[in-house]
Amino acid sequence: MNIKQRRFAEAVAELPYCNPFLPERVEYERQALGEDFVEHGVVWHFATEDENPNVVEIDARLEPLFEELRELILRGEPTAEDRRLYRDVGFYVLYYRYQERLRRMLLSETPEGRRSAPFFDEFAADASRILLDPDLGLEDRVAPEVAFAWFYQARRAFQFIHRSIIGGSMPTAKLRAAVWESVFTRDMRRFRRSLYERMGDFTTLITGPSGTGKELVARAIGLSRYIPFDPIRREFTEDYREAFYALNLSALSPTLIESELFGHQKGAFTGALSDRAGWFEDCPPLGAVFLDEIGEIDESIQVKLLRVLQTRTFQRLGDTTDRLFRGKLIAATNRNPHDEMQAGRMRQDFYYRLCSDLVSTPSLSEQLQDAPEELENLVLSVAAQTVGRDEAESVALEVLDWVARELGPRYAWPGNFRELEQCVRNVIVRGAYSRPTASEPEDDLFAPLRSCNLSAEELLNWYTTLVYQREGSYLAASRALEMDRRTVKSRVDEDLLRRFEGSH
Repeated sequence: MNIKQRRFAEAVAELPYCNPFLPERVEYERQALGEDFVEHGVVWHFATEDENPNVVEIDARLEPLFEELRELILRGEPTAEDRRLYRDVGFYVLYYRYQERLRRMLLSETPEGRRSAPFFDEFAADASRILLDPDLGLEDRVAPEVAFAWFYQARRAFQFIHRSIIGGSMPTAKLRAAVWESVFTRDMRRFRRSLYERMGDFTTLITGPSGTGKELVARAIGLSRYIPFDPIRREFTEDYREAFYALNLSALSPTLIESELFGHQKGAFTGALSDRAGWFEDCPPLGAVFLDEIGEIDESIQVKLLRVLQTRTFQRLGDTTDRLFRGKLIAATNRNPHDEMQAGRMRQDFYYRLCSDLVSTPSLSEQLQDAPEELENLVLSVAAQTVGRDEAESVALEVLDWVARELGPRYAWPGNFRELEQCVRNVIVRGAYSRPTASEPEDDLFAPLRSCNLSAEELLNWYTTLVYQREGSYLAASRALEMDRRTVKSRVDEDLLRRFEGSH
């Protein structure tokens, strides 16, 4: 193996361990191919369905080189570094030999198709030759069924992240990368060595404005957990789609929240006519419970959830028997946790048990500020989901024309992606979208404007106060005004703010 081939192999050896949604993936492809690298874009997203030419070229070069590397290990005097290089390249080779069949299994419409793998015997023979041959002298030997489960998990995670979190802006790309880390951590080698069966111990807290896809993020994480493969029965031990439980806490009373999460005994409260297991009890060890709007719950429930987070135990309502929660907990809130703790609505100990893994979803405004052209892709995606691919392009053109004409390029989309979806549907049905508008303050508040007796400085303070009152936070107001947050804070008139608030 010459120097050029070794550099190629060393770059390829990093590909199985890098985050596919970060630019580092592209850099390793560039290092591997050198002058033959084809610019293909940094960001994987729903619009990049065409095959990556660099991956095709790497595969074509790698197979013969891998066999040469194998012969070097078997017949030469390999160093520990040679064996490490062989092992890591071997993981890449093995994954890409089977990734298409893994993808088809993932897309199966039947639970049996998603759990069984008729090609496992072929995979196991291949994996044994590549990873387990005792003549190779590899220290880190991986059982074929474990490698198979890893590869299916990686294929699953890529599919859910790639297809669920749409958009080509850099804030969205960073979100996809963050979700990948929630599944595998930032160090895939450590994940493979010791963490793949322990990720359920990490609670994920997703924050971000309403309508920014927090449940999609939670679902991608929850459906991408490691699930063992049983080589005797030739199937995975669980169907991943049956192990995700979502509950919107803001829609339920405190008693119903406790009943849904912890379960209850017969007679625990009016209407409890029989014993009932809650979601914490039903959730399998490799499942996930998603608690949306965690910031809405009473302190009494926070205390009970805190016990679950600390000890993994809970009790049904009306019972004294400790039961075990074995799954992963994912929570989300559109409130700022710091503000909630400052206001006394969220316990600090509760937050610091929730935040072992933090993910933040960007607003639609942030995405479009980074890449205004993304509006076209997002509208096209919504249109395809709403009317089908055949009709999507014509609908998208109608929507984009209406948005450009009526809302303009600087519209802030306060309802985020959820508002964009409804805008598309409104234009389909009625040819227009009536955006929500706040009621105006009382006439006397606008009197200084009509009389034109405000200085430029007073006018700016007046308008800044109004925007702050309507947006609800300094950060949101600073984005709307394109002004530094500290400047916004200095210009808000507290007396005028109270008058604005009193007029609604």
